[in-house]
Amino acid sequence: MAQASVTIVEVGPRDGLQNEKAEIATQDKLALIGKLADAGLARIEATAFVSPRWVPQMADHAAVMRGAGRRPGVAFSALVPNEKGAEAALAAGAQALAVFTAASESFSRRNTNCSIAESIERFRPVMALAERAGVPVRGYVSCALDCPYEGPIAPEAVATVAAELLALGCSEIALSDTLGRGTPERTAAMVEAALRRAPAAMLAGHFHDTSGRAIANVAAAWELGLRVFDGSVGGLGGCPYAPGAAGNLATERLVAHFEASGIATGVDLTQLDEAATWIATRIGRS
Repeated sequence: MAQASVTIVEVGPRDGLQNEKAEIATQDKLALIGKLADAGLARIEATAFVSPRWVPQMADHAAVMRGAGRRPGVAFSALVPNEKGAEAALAAGAQALAVFTAASESFSRRNTNCSIAESIERFRPVMALAERAGVPVRGYVSCALDCPYEGPIAPEAVATVAAELLALGCSEIALSDTLGRGTPERTAAMVEAALRRAPAAMLAGHFHDTSGRAIANVAAAWELGLRVFDGSVGGLGGCPYAPGAAGNLATERLVAHFEASGIATGVDLTQLDEAATWIATRIGRS
């Protein structure tokens, strides 16, 4: 019988570093990306092609994307807000794109200055560019459990947005507990609602660990059939537009959880731990 396996998507170079106030050198970002790839992570979100005015840490996005280059067996992706960002990301060599909306109207307006429906319309030209370039597009659904402005989010609201992103052409939908307040029970209800509109193979879990329940929420999503989960090396990150959102789930905790459960990750935990320690020293957290 074949061993069960999980896919880990490393979001540290983008979601992990975007909140850091002190400028991180481009060469350090590239060194981190290299260490993560060396550890066996095959999907790495390298940067975001967003306005430096709003996310100064991502101002070197083109240099990071070009510097990451190509590695056999590794796909480097970029988060993009619109057609302009997608064009720049593809020109810099992005092998996959990611777009982001929310299950909360209030959060969507605070984060992207538009409604959920308007944000999805903005993605249409992105999808057209990606199709011509032959690259996949992941769609993030932020605030899949709670919103800092609206409170708990109805599972059906998440499912509706996920279905719209799939209809648009996204190859994968990341259901994101942006605030990290979720419980296994609420996670299960949200995932079950999404599964009524999308197959498990097209869903991923993105959990922040604010309340210390991220691993339990991952386990709940795994039991329902999800096989792709996001991690951020060293637990770095948090959303700049979500007050109270602490760090992402640490990739090393995620890998250790699955390996202890007999589920293959393809990631060398020793090398991953070394990468986490290294980036902590570079950003002054050691």
